[in-house]
Amino acid sequence: MVRVSGGPALARHRTAPAGLLLVAAAAAWVWLVTRWGGMEAMPGTMGLNPPLFLGMWTLMIAAMMLPATAPVAALYARTVTAHRASRMAVFTAAYVLVWAAAGLPAYALSEGLGRASSLPPQAGTWVAAAVFALSGVYQLTPLKDRCLAKCRSPLGMMLRYASYPGPSRDLRAGAHHGVFCLGCCWSLMALLAVFGVMNLWAMVVLTAVITIEKLAPAGQVVARGVGIASIALAVAVFWAPGLAPGLTGDGMAGM
Repeated sequence: MVRVSGGPALARHRTAPAGLLLVAAAAAWVWLVTRWGGMEAMPGTMGLNPPLFLGMWTLMIAAMMLPATAPVAALYARTVTAHRASRMAVFTAAYVLVWAAAGLPAYALSEGLGRASSLPPQAGTWVAAAVFALSGVYQLTPLKDRCLAKCRSPLGMMLRYASYPGPSRDLRAGAHHGVFCLGCCWSLMALLAVFGVMNLWAMVVLTAVITIEKLAPAGQVVARGVGIASIALAVAVFWAPGLAPGLTGDGMAGM
């Protein structure tokens, strides 16, 4: 039996996957800020066709989701004993591909909200309220709690992944974690569609919320607080249309 010491080399070994994901997320943020940072954020697809929208969506997901996923990736890497770099690349790619597939309904929602922005302000207000309410209610459901619990305490999933046979293990593990992550966070992405998919301020705030939900000790409390706040927005938008300016026609779109 080979004994592993707990020196600096082991610490670097454990943190390397997390560091690489953080670097990838930072690169995605730099691209998004330099490419889209000067655009006015409006609900809709920004005139992009589905393939271009999916490409932009995937980069946005890498920027927003990889920081909160880095600890899970680091934990999974400790179960990999050979060809670690290539296998972690497969794990991460499978995770991102699950979210990339979610770009299709995101495109449909963004297209619908873009069309709603041309409706009379009263109709746009009702649309914004519906999305706020849907997001908020989901944040309070048992399904949200279950998915968030899996993301916050992934040790049970590591045992499941260890039982996956054959070369498809990393692909299945990454996709499995991606599905739970999607189940945890899709309601927050729906809020992003209201504010504008490329609203950088909204992206920053929601990235912070996602990271706190998954990693902070009070993450589950924060998730419920966000749900209550979103339901409150569904009511408040009728008195303060500026909460969803792109849909209500109240001033410049933004957060």
